[in-house]
Amino acid sequence: MLKLENISKNFNQTTVLEDVSLEIQTGEIVSILGQSGSGKTTLLNIILGLEEASEGTIYFREKDITRTPMEKRPFNIVFQDYALFPNLTAYQNLTYGLKNNKNCSTDEEVQELIHLLNLEAHLDRPIHQLSGGQKQRVALGRTLVMKPELLLLDEPLSALDGVIKESIKAKIQEIAQKLSLTIIIVTHDPEEALTMSDKIVVLDNGKIAQCSSPVEIMTQASCHFVQEFIINQLAIKQQNIQQIFQQALRQVEI
Repeated sequence: MLKLENISKNFNQTTVLEDVSLEIQTGEIVSILGQSGSGKTTLLNIILGLEEASEGTIYFREKDITRTPMEKRPFNIVFQDYALFPNLTAYQNLTYGLKNNKNCSTDEEVQELIHLLNLEAHLDRPIHQLSGGQKQRVALGRTLVMKPELLLLDEPLSALDGVIKESIKAKIQEIAQKLSLTIIIVTHDPEEALTMSDKIVVLDNGKIAQCSSPVEIMTQASCHFVQEFIINQLAIKQQNIQQIFQQALRQVEI
């Protein structure tokens, strides 16, 4: 569906991305995972069309879109801060894009989407009265009513905690499956990438350190960086959680 060939990006004398090649299939959830400064947001912006690659080619369904402007690419994005209109209700935000594209989604399709996102009870509420998870679902809905062929999510769970975070993860996976939607997620969180994605692109200093399934990354780390950044980090988290449970069990036994 989407193919990147030898993408590089330079800002003045600084190389932010170097020789990035990647193929994404229809219906895949792909995470671009990396630390701050790894180039993941720049790569997202190049795919979206906000930035132009210094070198390389982008193909969408075998058509060269490298110089195609953002508004002519059948992609859409949910930004990290949701970018909702504070003066509008949840429903008005969700259907905002249909003002100039009334035939993009029918009333029935909008209602189906509202049901899929569990937003029925919140449609008349102003944005400031919504929780973080509710705002995220409204932002997803506003994007999905425009029927993008590729959905880009910029750190979609970074502002969420606990149960809400897990429910949004499940909702994104459900949407991808029900709508056969291809999704690219930018994240700095290894756990988030491993539990949501079909494929993970690990970036290190602008280069792909590994591009594999979650299982392959956990069992066949390609380099020291992947081992340290993902596997060792998760192993420490697992040990800390186990210690808490063991301490709790000892307290119960006492």
